[in-house]
Amino acid sequence: MSRQRPNAIAGYEDWADYVLAGGAAGGEAPTGGLAEVLAPPAPPTQVQVTHGAATSADGVRTQRLSWQLGYGPATAAYLCTPEGAGGPLPAILLMHCHSGNKWVGAERLVDLGEQDTPESLALRAQMYGGQAVANHLAGQGFAVLAHDAFVWGSRAFPLDPRPARADFHLQGQMALWRERGEGATGERIYNTLAADHEHTVAKVALMLGTTFAGMVAHDDLAALTVLASLPMVDADRIGTMGLSGGGGRAMLLASLSPRIRAHLVAGMMFTFDSLLPAHIDAHSWLMYSPGILRYSEWPLIPTHAPTRQSMHVQFASQDALFSLAGMRAADAMLRAADPAAVEYSSAWFDEPHRMTPQMQDDAAAFFTRALG
Repeated sequence: MSRQRPNAIAGYEDWADYVLAGGAAGGEAPTGGLAEVLAPPAPPTQVQVTHGAATSADGVRTQRLSWQLGYGPATAAYLCTPEGAGGPLPAILLMHCHSGNKWVGAERLVDLGEQDTPESLALRAQMYGGQAVANHLAGQGFAVLAHDAFVWGSRAFPLDPRPARADFHLQGQMALWRERGEGATGERIYNTLAADHEHTVAKVALMLGTTFAGMVAHDDLAALTVLASLPMVDADRIGTMGLSGGGGRAMLLASLSPRIRAHLVAGMMFTFDSLLPAHIDAHSWLMYSPGILRYSEWPLIPTHAPTRQSMHVQFASQDALFSLAGMRAADAMLRAADPAAVEYSSAWFDEPHRMTPQMQDDAAAFFTRALG
């Protein structure tokens, strides 16, 4: 008698029906070349938001938000605003990094005081110099929304029961941990499972006629709708930014939506040819959608955006995930781009793959110029 295989997409059993129906009822999918490559389902044109508890510290008000999309679990998010600000405020949709950590979502970017977890604090120290980016930007006068991306945090797949392929991968990793005398925490176990499971999610997305990056973009487009609808936000002055995978998400969103006026990419700029042969497996399915290179070189994707906008790229010269030559080539490619298509600027930092407080100051200065 054969053993029944575990559910490989538990918690997302409604995903296929949602995508095959075209996405949100009454929603409109983005159009244009990039949309044809990523193939995101139509995001909702209106999102019903639940406003949770709010706290204030160091001149910044932080409020928990959540909303339910048409599939999977509800999205958790955090809104940071200058305390006492009445608006309308320039706003930033802040994208969290990938960092191989799907256990922690947007809380890595937000100071939650006593409710910060050891996992989010450790990741914040590793990737952001210990500074809560959302609070820092809000302290500079912006409304900042940080949400959990598709397959991260609140939007993560439960992976319970463990999908067979991911569990096989985990068993090998656990044997290595035992050999090294290392502990297997809940976070480490989940992130090991999720690393392999990303391939399964990408397979399902492709089978349904979309892509992994397209599903992430769908959720990011919905979050952008939430941000633009908030009463204290000036919907004509919205930017987006992120580090690493979050920077890639910001660039793709800015290239899909005419709502974005400016975007910043930190630690996620390269040329496709520079990924071969050594760096191709250092990155996730967020970058690898079928046909994307035929559509555009990675740095030039924003030059095809529906509206001209300001673009700022932060390069880390010690970033081991990319070749220095590839980063320099991308910078040169963007500097040579038609200024009628994109207003480009860049900054170089002698750093590894992270976004330091100095880089966060540079980001705040960029958005102050770009959004007014």
